[in-house]
Amino acid sequence: MQRIALFPGTFDPITIGHLDIINRSMSMFDKVYIGVGRNANKVPMFTEEQRTSWIKEIYQHNPNIDAVVYDGLTVECCKSVNANFIIRGIRYVNDFEYEKAIADMNRSLEPGIETVFLTCLPQYTSVASTLVRDVLRNKGDVKQFLPDVVARDLRL
Repeated sequence: MQRIALFPGTFDPITIGHLDIINRSMSMFDKVYIGVGRNANKVPMFTEEQRTSWIKEIYQHNPNIDAVVYDGLTVECCKSVNANFIIRGIRYVNDFEYEKAIADMNRSLEPGIETVFLTCLPQYTSVASTLVRDVLRNKGDVKQFLPDVVARDLRL
């Protein structure tokens, strides 16, 4: 049985913190899908096409990483790509409390899908897409928090 994982999020934009989780998960799974989720409660700064394009360009030489756009339940996206694991990144203790509640709900909905938590490296604890967007809106320099592909497209 292949070990297929889905790493869901909005990735608006994808950051070096996200890359840390993705890159470290690659040795654990045969295939990792980056699930760019549509969230009805959020208005994204970047289009889903732009976000998936960045992911595909970053991982263009790795056939074990792919990006998919989804809406609705994460477990339904997992089923659509045959993922039996969900990857979630944890920066702080309060992230764990929130993510555990979601993992418990997902397990109740689909017992065959396990959530795996990866803690980020200490240098990435302050890197969050929400903060990056806020700095971008205020014309601040976010280059250090973004993959080169994203920084290039944003002309940073």
